[in-house]
Amino acid sequence: MTKIVDVRAKTPDELKVMLLDLRKEQFNLRFQRATGQLEAVSRIKVVRRDIARVKTVLAEQSRSAAKA
Repeated sequence: MTKIVDVRAKTPDELKVMLLDLRKEQFNLRFQRATGQLEAVSRIKVVRRDIARVKTVLAEQSRSAAKA
């Protein structure tokens, strides 16, 4: 689980890479669940929330850049 403070400390480029990695992990988890191989079911929820955190911070940063 990623803390919001850690996410806010990253640059937009780092956040985009992080978002891409999280989406790949989410895809793999969904695929494992569909094939019955998923053991850590709670990981799906954690990854989904981490994606939301990253997208929220990216939106905040783009809004603050637009104001400046």
